[in-house]
Formats: sequence, structure tokens, C-alpha cells
Amino acid sequence: MQFLSTQTHIKFMSKRHIAVVFSAILIIISLASLVKQGLNFGIDFTGGTMIELGYKDAVDLNQVRSQLSSAGYEDATVQNFGSIHDILIRLPVIDTKNMSQLSNEVVAMLNTHTDAEIDVRRVEFVGPQVGEELTEQGGLAMLYALIGILIYVSVRFEYRFAIGSVVALIHDVIITLGFFSLSRVEFDLTVLAAILAIIGYSLNDTIVVFDRIRETFLRQRKGEPEEIIDSALNDTLSRTLMTSFTTILVVLALFIFGGDVIHAFSMALLLGIGVGTYSSIYIASNTLLVMGVSKEDLLPPVKEDDENRNSDGSQV
Repeated sequence: MQFLSTQTHIKFMSKRHIAVVFSAILIIISLASLVKQGLNFGIDFTGGTMIELGYKDAVDLNQVRSQLSSAGYEDATVQNFGSIHDILIRLPVIDTKNMSQLSNEVVAMLNTHTDAEIDVRRVEFVGPQVGEELTEQGGLAMLYALIGILIYVSVRFEYRFAIGSVVALIHDVIITLGFFSLSRVEFDLTVLAAILAIIGYSLNDTIVVFDRIRETFLRQRKGEPEEIIDSALNDTLSRTLMTSFTTILVVLALFIFGGDVIHAFSMALLLGIGVGTYSSIYIASNTLLVMGVSKEDLLPPVKEDDENRNSDGSQV
């Protein structure tokens, strides 16, 4: 199925210098924000208590926040969870309190401000040590994924292709993390899962582009590397747009109708799909040009038996 009805002839690589400057600006801003203020880690990484409560009537979140603040829980975050009758309260680790009893104190306090009994649906406590381990293991998960990708693409294609794919993936991850650092959206395990999904999505798109670039290099006898890469990118453009468009439709539905619980997850995927599609064209492919890939680099190695044969197939 074709997203575009006619073959395009867009000169992508003619804009590669502009793309490099644009990406460099985004990466510098992202790294500066990550160094200066870091990520707004959720309870999964910092530790704390999460309490899910059910009310008989619709809940006024501002009123609940005011009640918690008056009781000394100024750092508590309150949001709807699934419906207007259910709320999710997140409390950071409080050194002066027994965290195992904290949920009972909070529920007892909130019960004094309502006539109907509050239904306690779920209570979860994550200790600071567990949160630190999750942070370390999450970082290692991304590192191992990048190393595995580097090895796979090196074997499947050529080492320059592997470097190009990893550069594009690092580009995508840094910009996504930078967005979460700048926006101060809570970074929890669901966002980490989204980033790992972004790595897989971006790699899949990059592999398709690289495969077509290799085929085009071997098929076209004449032409500069820039022209050949442009031809390959135009050949895969319809597939890239179709894949990105249909994926964005699904993630957009999650973003709009999925609720607060997966809001950050879907936001990360939306950003990652856009950045991943861009990087497959302008970062991964551009890296190949910078590293000087040519047709000779992609030709299969000549076997010794082939070298000893004449052009008519007879043995020398």
C-alpha cells in the first residue's frame, strides 16, 4: 500500500547541514537542562507512597490538595485515576514519619472532611533503596540495548551503518529526555518503557532505510553517494510516512483518552516517533555520508576461487 501516489524526488541530503545545526541546538539545550535540573523522577525511582482512593461522589482535586497541605503534606501530588470518583495520591519519602503507617494517617485525615467512607483501593510503598536500584537498572537497560544494536547492525550491514544507527538512537534518547527535563513531566517506569520502545521503533525505521541504501548503492552504477542516498530515502518515504502516521493515530488516542496514568507514556511515544522518523533520514543517513560510505564498501568479499577464474568461467 502506497501513502504517496507518485514517486518523489526530494533532495534530503541537500538540507543535511541545516538538520545537523538544528539537532545540535536541541541536543545542547537537552544536555544543559539535564545537567542543570535533571529529570523529575517519580516515586518509582525516588521512593515514596502511592495511595489510590475511591469516593462516592466526584472529587475536587484542589480541595484534596488543600486538605493534604494543611495536614503537612505539601509535596503530595493528587490526580484523577480512571474516573472523576477515583484519585491517586503520591507522597515522597518523609524521614520523620513511618512510611508503613503513612497511608492510614492520610486516609483518616481525608475521612474527616467527607461524609461518605473513602474506599482504599491500593497502597504501594517504594523504599529509597529500591528506587535507586531501579534508576541504575533502567540506565543499564538502555546501555545494553544500544550495545546489542551496535553488534547486530555491524554483523548485518557494515560498521559505518552500526555507528550511524547508534548515533541516531542516542540523538533520539537525549532529545526525549531533554523534553522531560524541560517540561518537568514526571519520569517514571512507564516513561522508561516508552524510551525503550522508541529505541526499537527508531531502529526498525533506520534498518529499513539502511537496507534500501545498500540495495541502491549496489544497483546504481553511477551517481554520487549523496544522490544514491536521496534516491533510497525517496523509495522508502511512503513506507516511513505510512508507518509513522498509523502509529501516531494509536498513540494519539492513548494520549487523549488514556487518562493521567499513561499520559507521560503516550507523550514520550508521540515525541519519540516524530524524532525517530526525522533521525532515520537526517541523522543516520547523514552519518553514512560523513564517514564516506561507498559502493566498494558494500560489495561482498571476492572468494579465492572467483579470483582464479577467467571472465569466461574457465580456471586460470
